Amino acid sequence: MQPERPRQIPLDLDRTPGFSRDDLVVSPANAAAVAMVDRWPDWPASAMVLAGPPGSGKSHLAAIWAEHSGAASLDRASLGAAALAAASRGPVLVDDADAGGLDEAGLFHLFNAVRQAGGHLLLVSRRFPAAWGVRLPDLASRLKAAPVVEIGEPDDMLLAGVITKLFADRQVAIEPLVVQYLVRRIERSLATAMRVVEKLDRRALEEKTRITRPLAASVLDAMDAGQGVLEL
Repeated sequence: MQPERPRQIPLDLDRTPGFSRDDLVVSPANAAAVAMVDRWPDWPASAMVLAGPPGSGKSHLAAIWAEHSGAASLDRASLGAAALAAASRGPVLVDDADAGGLDEAGLFHLFNAVRQAGGHLLLVSRRFPAAWGVRLPDLASRLKAAPVVEIGEPDDMLLAGVITKLFADRQVAIEPLVVQYLVRRIERSLATAMRVVEKLDRRALEEKTRITRPLAASVLDAMDAGQGVLEL
């Protein structure tokens, strides 16, 4: 048996992917949500809800909107006087609005403050508002009236585009057949795609090789045997 070839330890360089509007990959899965972001400030209502499953990219889209609009990001559990002051200054973003611990009275008053100021509020959640379990009737009424834009689970086109772009951000060329193999194997999640690209790039640097289908299979098998691709 030949001894295992020593691996090169890659430098931990800053390889943060681009998250600007120009970096966004658009497909049928997220087209409606992207259109909502692009349409601002010409929204049909002062408050909008962006709903979608984990890993669909909704927080990424919300961050793009916040940067574009100058929106203040607020904590769902603490929407007091500071939130009302923020609403008086400009747009407001509340991420993970359905994650529990929601300040219902604070959100109700925030709705009113945003409307009075002529501003905009974007609520981001995994579920539609009807499934949040809101107990305050006045808030439930406000949420029922807010338009909901749904972002779907990433489709093949979106996953392939994101994977290709993530490798391009790292200045790594990858063959379309390898991309399609990854699309078929990984969980339908943008967070998982980012994790897989990072591990593949690291392994290729360690072994001083290009990224091939066998290398991709090896990395995914190792992830499945460890904490798993489905973790994210």
